[in-house]
Amino acid sequence: MEEKKTKRLSEIEEKEECIIVKVNGHGGFRHRVMEMGFIRGEKVSVVKNAPLQDPIEYKIMNSHVSLRRSEANHIEVIGIKEHLEQNKYKFNGTFSEEIKQTIANESKIISVALVGNPNCGKTSFFNHATGLHEKVGNYSGVTVSSKIGSFFHKGYKIDLVDLPGTYSITEYSPEELFVREYITENHPDVVLNVVDSSNLERNLFLTTQLIDMNIRMVMALNMYDELIASNSQLDANLLEQLLGFPCVPTTARTGEGITHVLDHIISVYEDTEEVTKHIHINYGKNLESAIDKIKPLLTQHKEIAVDFPFRYVALKLLENDSVTYKHLEKHISDTLLIRETAEKCRMEIEEEFGEDAASVITNAKYGFIRGALKETFHRNNDKKAELSYAIDIVLTNKWLGFPILFLFLWIMFETTFTLGAFPQEWIENGIALLGEFVKNILPAGMISDMIIDGIIAGVGGVLVFLPNILILFFFISLLEDTGYMARAAFIMDKLMHKMGLHGKSFIPLLTGFGCGVPAVMATRTLENPKDRIITMMAIPFMSCSARLPIYLLFVSAFFESNQGLILMGIYLIGIAFAVLTSLLLKKVKFPTDSDQFVMELPPYRIPTCKNTLIHMWDKSAQYLKKMGTVILFASIIIWCLNYFPTTNDEIQSIDQQIEMVQNQSYDNEEIKEELLSSLELKRAAAQSENSYLGRIGHIIEPVVKPLGFDWRMGVSILTGAAAKEIIVSSMGILYHSDIEANEESEKLIQTLQHHKDESGKNSMTPLIAFSFMIFVLLYFPCVAMITAIAKEASWKWAGFCVIYTTCVAWIMSFCIYQIGSLL
Repeated sequence: MEEKKTKRLSEIEEKEECIIVKVNGHGGFRHRVMEMGFIRGEKVSVVKNAPLQDPIEYKIMNSHVSLRRSEANHIEVIGIKEHLEQNKYKFNGTFSEEIKQTIANESKIISVALVGNPNCGKTSFFNHATGLHEKVGNYSGVTVSSKIGSFFHKGYKIDLVDLPGTYSITEYSPEELFVREYITENHPDVVLNVVDSSNLERNLFLTTQLIDMNIRMVMALNMYDELIASNSQLDANLLEQLLGFPCVPTTARTGEGITHVLDHIISVYEDTEEVTKHIHINYGKNLESAIDKIKPLLTQHKEIAVDFPFRYVALKLLENDSVTYKHLEKHISDTLLIRETAEKCRMEIEEEFGEDAASVITNAKYGFIRGALKETFHRNNDKKAELSYAIDIVLTNKWLGFPILFLFLWIMFETTFTLGAFPQEWIENGIALLGEFVKNILPAGMISDMIIDGIIAGVGGVLVFLPNILILFFFISLLEDTGYMARAAFIMDKLMHKMGLHGKSFIPLLTGFGCGVPAVMATRTLENPKDRIITMMAIPFMSCSARLPIYLLFVSAFFESNQGLILMGIYLIGIAFAVLTSLLLKKVKFPTDSDQFVMELPPYRIPTCKNTLIHMWDKSAQYLKKMGTVILFASIIIWCLNYFPTTNDEIQSIDQQIEMVQNQSYDNEEIKEELLSSLELKRAAAQSENSYLGRIGHIIEPVVKPLGFDWRMGVSILTGAAAKEIIVSSMGILYHSDIEANEESEKLIQTLQHHKDESGKNSMTPLIAFSFMIFVLLYFPCVAMITAIAKEASWKWAGFCVIYTTCVAWIMSFCIYQIGSLL
């Protein structure tokens, strides 16, 4: 977004003047300050601050008005003095014309918050409206943080913020609090409430909470095509009359109706929307009486209404909402009378109804929703929906559910290998040709070596696995977009509960197959902090896509038969250790039970080609970006560490031997060539072993030697801390440096198959390869994921993750190699 030219009214210094651009906030506060003259284009003078710097006296329309800083903070202005200084060389007309133009420009920026239930098509709407490519999934918890996209519509710049999907805005989950705090602290100009038209009763519960907040709203009746296909009828015009704001039918996945929604957003922002009116949901005699008792105590403190309407605060106090009490304490020094009154009213309600006040309010909200839908909505038997859920008879069957799930996973891994092999071979050949081309046009020397052996060998070694990554993400996208991901969580819930995990943990864990960072962030969908931490500690064992190139390299080199089964076996071993870790933490650290499993099972939907391609491209773009930044940089660093120092006593001795052979005449030239080739190979090995990287490798070799690894493999493991793909780049650089000059373009796979150690034996065997893959599977994740764990939990848990996973990896690889060697 462009940098704003406006300031807050509270930031204007004494004796200075400014022009009002926009009044933020909602409901009573906004109307009150506008009635006092704080309207767009009006000039305001700052008279003075109170002795304690709050409130502030302003002069507007020849009247003197006092505002608290918290209130003035919600009024956007342009400082006249500052505006003159910034534009003294830009005026083409009069000052008034210039400032009017600036006000017009700044007031034509509309901030819109996108709010709705999970799986209502909110992010699809965001993608179509903004042209951005955010991930779209058919299960709860895809959007775990806000995303912003800016675009222009009818002369207005619209900043659209995609907030996390949530069923409510209470205090029970991070998403709920995040959405609520964003609305109350950032004061978007308009809230766009996206609802699933095929499931209005459930979706409108969130709408009633937004109505209580008295904010300017527009509703997108999304998935309207499904409602029509079910032969149901909805009177959208009557519904918007009952709710008090525009309700526009949309189909976000195709873009239908989005333009009309944007038109209504502009008219609501301009206060020209005829439909807009604020309604009060009638909660019944008892609740309304309680609200009337609490509200007068709140109206004595006008500053509360800056963020919340008094009626909304009264309702939240009846619900015993702890966040609301904290908000009151921030503004009011003595809240005892308010607390006592709210507690008394709450007890009377609970005694009258025989249940807690929050449940009574919820029931009243659903009563309002059913009443509104009775007048506006007629549902017919939806045969399509019945057919959709009928599929679950097979897919979530007690006996068939697990085999079908594992069959799908096997198909995913097998296809990743077989289908991905064709483009992989094309890319390999292209990289080989590029290496030869660069070798022919550049003179021999350090620069040529760095480009060919460092950049092309390092980055190219990772690039060849891009098709496999794309195929993997295609299948994960299908799981998400069709709705089967939620079924997988349903199938796994009981099993995962026995493992010490929550059923919902399955989604972050499965997301971990793609990337660990969003998987860690996706744990926010778990309400219980203990469940979140257990899941976070299990995610590192879910093999992310960054590890896939390493498995593909070694499986292709040493396990030519049953490649799909070997790959799936590695993934299953990771899953097993995720389970063992969760059980261990559950027993030792968190022995209490998890929260109950509550999750929506959305109807099956046919994924659109556009969404699937967007999902694949986004992931591949991230992969390519990483190759162009982290992996490229790391490849150059690794090559430099492996290249320098360029000489030592051993290398000088070998150079002398090479010179002697070259100067000596032989009867058989083939013998001479063999000797020179052998000495060149010996020199390359000495160079690599005595380089800075070789010295580091020899320091850590005693630690990795019991696992069957040589120093090159040890160094490769260390470089994987930045990004796991770099392991392939490192091996490409380290092992290619040991092959003969006329074989420099040889595939890394063949190099690993034929590489010899100092004794002349193969340094890599199927047993060592398997031991290495298991170590890579289990040892600490990349820096980005460690940082994500620290952010979502703490640095203590991040540190535990590094130490624990590395110890597990070493022990497992040690057992595999040592026991395998004996057998």
